[in-house]
Amino acid sequence: MSTSPFPARLEKFVTATTGRNMTKAAYVAVTCGVAMMVLLTVEPAYSALHAGVDALLWACLAYFVFEWVIRLRYAARTGHRSAYLFSFRGIVDAISALAVPVALATGSNPKSSWLLGMFWVLKVVPGIRGLRQLRRVLVQESGPLLSVLVIFLVVLFMASIAEFYLEHDVQPMAFGSVPAALWWAVATLTTTGYGDVVPITPLGRIIAAGVMICGLGVFGLWTGILATGFAAETRRDNFLRTWEYVSKVPFFASLGSAAIADVTQMLRTIDLPARTTIIRQGQSGDCMYFIASGEVEVDLPGKKVALGEGAFFGEMALLGNSLRSANITTTRVSQLLVLDLVDFRLLMARHPDIAETIDAEAKRRVLENK
Repeated sequence: MSTSPFPARLEKFVTATTGRNMTKAAYVAVTCGVAMMVLLTVEPAYSALHAGVDALLWACLAYFVFEWVIRLRYAARTGHRSAYLFSFRGIVDAISALAVPVALATGSNPKSSWLLGMFWVLKVVPGIRGLRQLRRVLVQESGPLLSVLVIFLVVLFMASIAEFYLEHDVQPMAFGSVPAALWWAVATLTTTGYGDVVPITPLGRIIAAGVMICGLGVFGLWTGILATGFAAETRRDNFLRTWEYVSKVPFFASLGSAAIADVTQMLRTIDLPARTTIIRQGQSGDCMYFIASGEVEVDLPGKKVALGEGAFFGEMALLGNSLRSANITTTRVSQLLVLDLVDFRLLMARHPDIAETIDAEAKRRVLENK
């Protein structure tokens, strides 16, 4: 059996590239490839740098072909080849790897062939979390969105018929048919208003004014539906993520589901890199922290204390003296749950057992730090 480190490194690469997000190398390749395609269309720049532009384009293509082959091999080995091939990511990977070579092989103009590299941009789509959220919103709000679409189409078609009837005699070139009038209706209802086709009869202008107002209303409804859906989805994601963090904190392990849900509504999460100062001595305290993951270091007089996952800190400023008594810094990447002063008091009132635990821990730390 080979002892070369190459298989292990290849396995690591496979694991990274078959994950939900793209690797940094893939982002660099997409950015570089798009930039080179732009230079390809600028004749003076391409004439001066054609060797470098061509080399970078070929390098990007080679990377995408290699990435596709590796993912295909991994999918076949795990028994998911068909699922990968017909997934959005699999189709994009295949097009990214094959579109340019196939075009070049069939004798297409090289510059035109390289422009098929525009499909490389689609490789960033699976890694954008907001797009997955948008898809969920569109599915959940499909009923209201389709209802507004029907209103849009009804107004569009009726306005086109009306303007054709009123304007086709005085403007036969612009409104000579219903399809021709549709161009005006689309430009007006979307509030684009190119101005290349406009009604000139009094009644035609009145209808046009109504269509403009309807356009504002239709797009206002779409915007409101999507904004409300995004807000609800964001709240849901934040609640689920905070719930997951809360359930991992041993301090809350004894709470029931209703109590955890109550606590989750109050807490907010923050992600901090290593060596980040969270609390400075002497500052006014208005919140306390629970460590969901990671570690922090408390800088006390004459010693330093490390607090790990499940611990909490910052409560002493909320129970008595409002000034912070020590500097606290993260020692590694950490996820913290933050409880603000108002919510802290509300939580203490609702859950006396939590209040007793926090108070006992605060007294223990006071005695320990003397």
